[in-house]
Amino acid sequence: MHNKYIALVLSIALVAPGFASDLGKEQRWREQVVDSIMDGEEVDVMVDGRGVFGIYTEATNDSKKGMIVVHGTGIHPDWEQVVQPIRVAMTEHGWHTLSIQMPILRNGAEFEEYVLLYPEVPPRLKAAEQFLKQKGAETLVIVAHSQGATMSSYYLSRNSNDVQGFVAIGMGATQKDSDVNSAISLKTINIPVLDLYGSDDLPGVLETAELRKQAATHNARYSQQVIQGANHFFDEMDDELIQAVADWSQQF
Repeated sequence: MHNKYIALVLSIALVAPGFASDLGKEQRWREQVVDSIMDGEEVDVMVDGRGVFGIYTEATNDSKKGMIVVHGTGIHPDWEQVVQPIRVAMTEHGWHTLSIQMPILRNGAEFEEYVLLYPEVPPRLKAAEQFLKQKGAETLVIVAHSQGATMSSYYLSRNSNDVQGFVAIGMGATQKDSDVNSAISLKTINIPVLDLYGSDDLPGVLETAELRKQAATHNARYSQQVIQGANHFFDEMDDELIQAVADWSQQF
């Protein structure tokens, strides 16, 4: 019954105006992922009356802290690189985690085409905040990867929110559209920020590191950290990634 309800909701949304995200692809991701979830549970994060796919995983202790985990371009909330390791491992460090499906486009869409989706970002992240609050979280942070980090910086810089910290993993600042450029977003973000990337990251991340740093000079709680030997997806370096996020999150 539950799956039929989800399918009905999404089939209605597919014909509803105002959605740039490929909702059919979102549903296909959900169907592929749900049965393979080993840690956590499938949840509906309600956005404008529509259930958006999320994976909620409770902390191993009685925590009041919630972490929103945001994936990168075109993928899903249980992606095996960066996203799944963080959403699972951080529960052992006292965080309830919610990994949420972000707006996506068809396979092969160019990075800049995603600008069309940015108006759909704030409602999803605000709904993620509300979901975790309903679970009892009093402290909220966002940990986001790649374009998910750019989307999160867009949200944090332009919308009222209750987020108290932000980890941007592999976040570039090459967007031609200034409205969604993460360096510009950083200029108005004042909460603690960890700008985390690998020494072998993508050119768009490495080449804009100084630009991002300069954009955040007003924020004494902004820091950059480079993990030596890590690529954009932290392949075979999950432990180093988790440790960096866990160490930073101890301030909350």
